Amino acid sequence: MPKRNPLAAWSRLFEHTLKQGLKQGRKAGHAGWWTPGLQRSRLPKVEGEWIAGVSMGAAGARRFRLYRPPGMKLGEKLPLLVMLHGCGQDANAFANGTRMNRLARQQRFLVLYPEQDRIANPQGCWNWWETRNGHARAEMALILKAIDQACLLYGADRQRIAVAGLSAGASMAALLATHEPARFKAVIMHSGIPPGAASSATTAVQAMHGRRDAAPAVTFPADHATSWPPLMVIHGGRDNVVAASNGRAAIGLWADAAQARAGNRRSLQRGKRYPMEVTDFSRGRTVVATFVEIDKLGHAWSGGAGSERYSDASGPDASRLAWSFAQRQFAKAG
Repeated sequence: MPKRNPLAAWSRLFEHTLKQGLKQGRKAGHAGWWTPGLQRSRLPKVEGEWIAGVSMGAAGARRFRLYRPPGMKLGEKLPLLVMLHGCGQDANAFANGTRMNRLARQQRFLVLYPEQDRIANPQGCWNWWETRNGHARAEMALILKAIDQACLLYGADRQRIAVAGLSAGASMAALLATHEPARFKAVIMHSGIPPGAASSATTAVQAMHGRRDAAPAVTFPADHATSWPPLMVIHGGRDNVVAASNGRAAIGLWADAAQARAGNRRSLQRGKRYPMEVTDFSRGRTVVATFVEIDKLGHAWSGGAGSERYSDASGPDASRLAWSFAQRQFAKAG
């Protein structure tokens, strides 16, 4: 009897579930707000405004949440950090797990949390791999429209926008940065897969487990690739959901596009948190990409709230790392 391949079986089930969810959504003719069995997360408890909104386009509609720190004045413009959640999460869960709103209140910036719809993807994953049929592009357009609303209605500064994400959200963040580089000053991938590494649910699963080529399957025009915003990759060495090779592939993609060279690897540790290895990739004096490797971290937001799924309180504070990286790029652009 032939030996069963659990990865292949899981891949077929994953792909079937995705197709069925998309089929149901198209039959309904709209994006639904609720799916039976989905438990909504509790609201974040941070001083400030937690604003609800909706963006609409060819892919239907997507909800979003926007955090505004207290005390914003009329006409004031603040930087915007776009946060894209991972599978199995919603905006509330991602805000609670990363504790980014608390940092935004301290540092005075806006945080936008676009939210995937369970009709578009039953697991709540952003469909970053669906590049051939246009679904990924359509979802990117909805995220961009949510950003436009944040800028037009809520005081976000169009010249100071960064995008970050976890897992599928990280993959979508990188896709946004490579297709709309002029819109972002920085991109932060936490435990994600680089653009072009997959174009179907099956190849996405293979990429997640490190069973695709290290280099992405597509190439980008050199004049376009060198305009990408600087990248920070944060990845755990014990990630058994998205292999750490994906983080190295993303860094390699950015470094190769800009002909950047790796600097010395730095070992850093704060208190009793997991140690991390940090490497900058530079072209001349310009840092193109920064790789943060955390050997003891699994598939979780590093340094987040320990009470939340996909969050590890023992890791270095990824929220502060991401915001500090974005701040540096804003300062350069200014």
